[in-house]
Amino acid sequence: MTEVTSPATPRALPRLDLDAVGAIVLAVVWISPLLFAVWAAFHDASGAISFDLSAPWTLDSFRTAWAAAPWPRYFLNTTILVTITLAGQLVLCTLAGFAFARFPFPGRDVVFVLVLLQLFILPEVLIVENYAMIARLGLFDTIVGVGLPYMASAFGIFLLRQAFKQVPKELEEAARVEGCSWAGVLWRVYIPAARPTYLAYALVSVATHWNNFLWPLVVTNSVDTRPLTVGLSLFGAPESGVDISVISAGTIMSILPLLLAFLIFQRQFVQAFLRVGIK
Repeated sequence: MTEVTSPATPRALPRLDLDAVGAIVLAVVWISPLLFAVWAAFHDASGAISFDLSAPWTLDSFRTAWAAAPWPRYFLNTTILVTITLAGQLVLCTLAGFAFARFPFPGRDVVFVLVLLQLFILPEVLIVENYAMIARLGLFDTIVGVGLPYMASAFGIFLLRQAFKQVPKELEEAARVEGCSWAGVLWRVYIPAARPTYLAYALVSVATHWNNFLWPLVVTNSVDTRPLTVGLSLFGAPESGVDISVISAGTIMSILPLLLAFLIFQRQFVQAFLRVGIK
């Protein structure tokens, strides 16, 4: 005797409340420029502007854009810039966050508040002072000069201080009993415990300095030090006579490494931010 199975009932679609509709609208508005850039990069100028769905897809814009500017040099400069900036931030923010979290000294809270005041000052306000300091140090038109003003990050110090304060003191005391120096305690106890915080901060730092534009535009003056953002702005200048499809192709090439990294490590990114948020 065969068993009679009831027909599967269709799954009810989830209801969209006002918040969900607002989030979807904002997401569409936010991603629209990127979608247009992708559309324009794979079509010629007339097909991109007219939104002709029957227009043929082509890679000619990418070939033209690649041949019109020293993109390999721009990619190399940007990679070096975000690497040395992140390395400087991790060292300085780790030492400062560790000191604020574990070492009581006179005026610690006052000094920490003064550090946090950096968060309320826009980088554009300090651009003249930073320019004068970089010039006095002889670092004008160097990659180190581009990254140096961002290596002492108040946001990074605050984030790591909060992460270090969550580490149980018993672990620190056990390491000290085993003969670890303070540097050993920091390296073997605190840094491994704050690994999700480091990952989340590194993601924010790399994305920020990969897309930074104004300060590199001010302090660089040659192809050897110019990052992608400045190179793209010169490449897309109206006087260069470049059309919208080629500009879009250059834009897609500039953001492609970050986009691929996000798509590949999306799960790790979300988990890192969730762990930091829970703390």
